[in-house]
Amino acid sequence: MCRGDLVITAGAWGSYKVKICTTFLFPQAKNCCFDLNTPNAKMIWQLTSYWTSLVTSVIFGLLLQPPLAQLSTITQPNFVLLMADDLGIGDVGCYGNDTVRTPNIDRLAKEGVKLTQHIAAAPLCTPSRAAFLTGRYPLRSGMDAINNYRVIFWNGGSGGLPPNETTFAKILQQQGYSTGLIGKWHQGVNCESRNDHCHHPLNHGFDYFYGMPFTLISDCQTTEAPEMDRVFRRKLWLYTQMICLFTLTAALGRITGLIPVHWKTLTCLAGFSLLFFVSWFSSYGFVRYWNCIMMRNHEITEQPMVTERTTSLILRESIAFIERNKHKPFLLFLSFLHSHTPLLTTEKFLGKSSHGLYGDNVEEMDWMVGQVLDAIDKEDLKSTTLVYFASDHGGWLERQEDTRQLGGWNGIYRGGKAMGGWEGGIRVPGILRWPGVLPAGTVINEPTSLMDIYPTVTHLAGGVVPQDRVIDGRDLMPLLQGRVEHSEHEFLFHYCGVHLHAARWHQKDSGAIWKAHYVTPKFRPLGAGACYDRGFCPCFGEGVTQHEPPLLFDLSRDPSEAKPLSADTEPVFDTVVERIGRAIEEHRRTLTPVPEQLSLYNVIWKPWLQPCCGTFPFCWCDKEGDSELADL
Repeated sequence: MCRGDLVITAGAWGSYKVKICTTFLFPQAKNCCFDLNTPNAKMIWQLTSYWTSLVTSVIFGLLLQPPLAQLSTITQPNFVLLMADDLGIGDVGCYGNDTVRTPNIDRLAKEGVKLTQHIAAAPLCTPSRAAFLTGRYPLRSGMDAINNYRVIFWNGGSGGLPPNETTFAKILQQQGYSTGLIGKWHQGVNCESRNDHCHHPLNHGFDYFYGMPFTLISDCQTTEAPEMDRVFRRKLWLYTQMICLFTLTAALGRITGLIPVHWKTLTCLAGFSLLFFVSWFSSYGFVRYWNCIMMRNHEITEQPMVTERTTSLILRESIAFIERNKHKPFLLFLSFLHSHTPLLTTEKFLGKSSHGLYGDNVEEMDWMVGQVLDAIDKEDLKSTTLVYFASDHGGWLERQEDTRQLGGWNGIYRGGKAMGGWEGGIRVPGILRWPGVLPAGTVINEPTSLMDIYPTVTHLAGGVVPQDRVIDGRDLMPLLQGRVEHSEHEFLFHYCGVHLHAARWHQKDSGAIWKAHYVTPKFRPLGAGACYDRGFCPCFGEGVTQHEPPLLFDLSRDPSEAKPLSADTEPVFDTVVERIGRAIEEHRRTLTPVPEQLSLYNVIWKPWLQPCCGTFPFCWCDKEGDSELADL
């Protein structure tokens, strides 16, 4: 009778004796019944009642708590990674833009965590995305250039993300995930033959691929002026005209007898002129056919792509991937073609924004984000899906046509795309949402990196990051959930190609974020905020300025990098510069030589590597036909 029983027995003269039997206070007692008519027993009964009520309240309180951070109950969450192309941090509403409408991206920030110092590992597409996929600075995999060709230039080139690199998709694939990439790749296709697909997404851990193996460029749209290697192409065309003019002059001189030249010499000149023209026009004259293609897995579906339906197809494929994988863990990497030129925008959004075609394009991308989020909600996957939104690097300030601004805006931050050190080229939006696990409406002002997604999704999926190489990313979950106060990144290094332009030091004890610039591009015209004379800022040579001592800024006080500090204005100037210098030396000791994927040989067009849906050089097909795209 020691189970907490209440015992009532009849006493003399109609009285009753009340006893309580319990082991709560004295579990080892032989006689656990107490007469409540005695003073001591009454006291014990009151204590028992108090503790019973307290324990009951605690248990009910725990049961009624919201399921925040119940991570152990979700063993393998889904991942939807959304990456914009060339989007500036100042183009998004939740980062301060009040004229471009981005309600769906803003909703992600409201329901999740917004990172205010989210940093790309490179200021251009190919190296930044290589770092994102591998969690490593791009020069560790050979995906940064020593020359001016800093991205993959051709589908028919031989450079690309090396097969021995381990992407987060490959790790998740090994953990039983369905992995899909929809949209832009820009990490190469083939190595030695047209169909070896050594750099292809399916060789890097993705079960499914639909999109562009290259990147969107203005050459893909017949109504736009050519974009790819524009200056070099003009030179080639000028040289061709000069050679042809010289050959014609020599021929006329021979015919009129004014110039004594042999017919054999004229024949050689004519042959050289033709060979020179064919050698460059066979590649640059057919850019739309060689680079502007769409693929589904290894199959080319459009060559050239039909740009009028590209947006609808990418959205349809993304939603379909979610729907067919809703019953198992999945990774969807939706790599938008927005907002890269030529700014493909459907008629539904043209002229709707207050910032011209660029604003229209950004607002359409935001709508696409909303459609993907709706698909997640429709399949009841919201609480089991981590959604991430970012841009691969900053907006392209120099991208203009006449009076039209076709590139993005980087807010208060100096510089933009292609600039390795200035914040505008590398500070990007970073938003993560996971209801019930990540606290909604949180803003984190700590330095983080696109490379951090690699260890974060790997650990959440139950995988382990490779132990045989340096991983530069850090797991974000402790910071996102508030379990730690500071980011794990003490130092971040900012490259332009393989050239170190700047480095930052997060001095956690003081809250300062020091940034030292060793090399900066020369802006032209003087006083401008970009390299408008070139279209791109260079990494080395006459177009840059070396700084010794480096330009030093404290981003916690001067995020716009407007007022460089000096030994006269900053008491700890020498100490900070010395500490950052030591960190750079330590970082360089971790680097090992690897093959250059963006060497001149690897980036040039090779006919034998060109993906072709017909018999080369007759490459043309449209396997999508009139696909039903209603309601998308």
